[in-house]
Amino acid sequence: MAKKKAKESEEVTLKMKVSAKRAGHSNPKGDAALRALRKRLKREQRKRRALALRRKHAAGKKGEGAAASA
Repeated sequence: MAKKKAKESEEVTLKMKVSAKRAGHSNPKGDAALRALRKRLKREQRKRRALALRRKHAAGKKGEGAAASA
């Protein structure tokens, strides 16, 4: 099996796809494919932020500075 790319790179590729679709569009609100891409992007961002918050909380008071930089 092929190893899946990191979440960060998936987020970056989704951002590029969304910006490319929006660039050549006269009515981006009516495009279902663009809406699906944006939803996927937002889901990835939520996952990343939730993971960072879980790590910060798990580190406790002594690891706040280390968790913020990671």
